[in-house]
Amino acid sequence: MIIERNYYLNKLISKKENGLIKVITGIRRCGKSFLLFELYHSYLNSIGVSDDNIVELALDEAANARYRNPFELDKYIRERVAGKKKMQYVFIDEIQKIVDMPNPYVNGSEDKIGFSDVLLGLMKLKNVDLYVTGSNSRMLSSDILTEFKDRGDEIHINPLSYAEFYNAFEGDKRYAWREYFTYGGMPLILSKKNHEEKSKYLKDLFSKTYITDVLERNKISNDKEVLEDLLNILSSGVGSLTNPIKLSNTFKSIKSTNISSATISKYIDCLIDAFILSKAVRYDVKGKKYINTPLKYYFTDIGLRNARLNFRQQEENHIMENIIFNELALREFDVDVGVVEYNHKDASGKKVRTDLEIDFVANKGSNRYYIQSALSIDDEEKRRQETNSLNRVGDSFKKIVIVKDNIIPWHDENGILYLGIEEFLLNEKALEL
Repeated sequence: MIIERNYYLNKLISKKENGLIKVITGIRRCGKSFLLFELYHSYLNSIGVSDDNIVELALDEAANARYRNPFELDKYIRERVAGKKKMQYVFIDEIQKIVDMPNPYVNGSEDKIGFSDVLLGLMKLKNVDLYVTGSNSRMLSSDILTEFKDRGDEIHINPLSYAEFYNAFEGDKRYAWREYFTYGGMPLILSKKNHEEKSKYLKDLFSKTYITDVLERNKISNDKEVLEDLLNILSSGVGSLTNPIKLSNTFKSIKSTNISSATISKYIDCLIDAFILSKAVRYDVKGKKYINTPLKYYFTDIGLRNARLNFRQQEENHIMENIIFNELALREFDVDVGVVEYNHKDASGKKVRTDLEIDFVANKGSNRYYIQSALSIDDEEKRRQETNSLNRVGDSFKKIVIVKDNIIPWHDENGILYLGIEEFLLNEKALEL
């Protein structure tokens, strides 16, 4: 099955021969290799680039294990492109597999040669346009970016958006949303025939790929059970405010295990580094400042989250919230959790301060949107509850409520826009209605 990923393909096309190292990042199995080796390769063929001028190397294949040595990789690529006058398009898959090696030319030195050294050397070849993929954010850590000296150009790819999933979904489109919020957007899900196949695939991704990668990469193999439990707790509380101290207390009360907040913080960073989780920090809208804790964690793919819980906790409101967060991130918004301070008097006349939550404050350039996710607004009281925080923001940026139902978009008397979830996900211009 060919799944169109035009959003990312067009990004690659726009960066073609720009003199930089195109670095495609994303969670394992989200389609990075397919984007580069199939879709982009086909595009190059369509504009007259022959296969003789495309060099492809997948470092996660056993047959290519020798090229995880940076010296062997450098030698191989240089031999393939030597003496060729036409531009050579070099694709290297899973670049993080390269192992740092001691510099053999400097005796007694701690100097190491790694993938950044290889890439910086190859990009200086005038007949090379260089593309690499990787599955963890350390590829673009501050240290590596310093070494790249702004010569790396990142394209971050996510699992299928709902629009991509919807367009590729071969069943009755009325059931596309149900399938997506249950099984998520890992591309191979669309080739699985039933719940048993889909469930097994997602669970295997965790047990055989993601968890193994995180444990090995971060050298924490002795704490596999802790990492598994942490994933289950975060899965169960997706979209809920929390922090490492609260999570440490949860381990103590539920698992009768003492895990320090520092250790939990470290393991969460490992999961974020592997693109399994994302976080949203709280932002005081009126005070115009960030509140470091508590915060929210969301799963990069909602199907992976559901599989962690054996598809039990299927609260559509929390799942919707996670999917909206992912869509906003895909559309390149900076996404925070909003807090609005509300000072009022209680029934006895005592002054009371209440912090009202806005699910998302989405910023891009000079544009800002305040967005509330609500499963439904069946009656006026429910609508007032969902819009209370939005109505107290006090600025002119757009306020939006996204609901599950397939509704005709409308505005209330305060200018708040109401959208159905599928309208929002399938229409990139929906926020501007």
